[in-house]
Amino acid sequence: MTLEIDRQVAVADAADAELPGLADLEAWVARALDHVEEPRRELTVRFVERDESQQLNRDYRDKDKPTNVLSFPFEGPPGIDLGLLGDLVICHAVVVAEAAEQGKSCHDHYAHLVIHGCLHLLGYDHIDEAEAEEMEALERTLLAGFGIADPYRDERSEDASDT
Repeated sequence: MTLEIDRQVAVADAADAELPGLADLEAWVARALDHVEEPRRELTVRFVERDESQQLNRDYRDKDKPTNVLSFPFEGPPGIDLGLLGDLVICHAVVVAEAAEQGKSCHDHYAHLVIHGCLHLLGYDHIDEAEAEEMEALERTLLAGFGIADPYRDERSEDASDT
């Protein structure tokens, strides 16, 4: 089954060149899906402003602040496969700020967040430590395939210095 991505831009102040194009999205999503037998290969990636991200984060996660990526898995009727994986909603302003704060390119941070969001759509989570380690290890492996450095390296070095 081929991959179908509906790329939506609801960001007024971002030049289209600042946002990942369809080719990058397809590469990142395909990499996230290729390690599993996943019949659902259709999703929406929506780039939004802070206010939309905050509203969705508040409504669905009870967190009243904008966030980098939200994942909404598609839950269809039992026994009916529509091929829909779900939706990713990414706040451009948060991504830009985080990339600058973390000293990485927006491109690399977007790659990480798209892969991270796709893994959530596939059922991965990071609520407990074991789940987080499994998900983060997979993210590191998938990103390395694009030549992107470990996005958690600074967190691990901070954890080590805290002990």
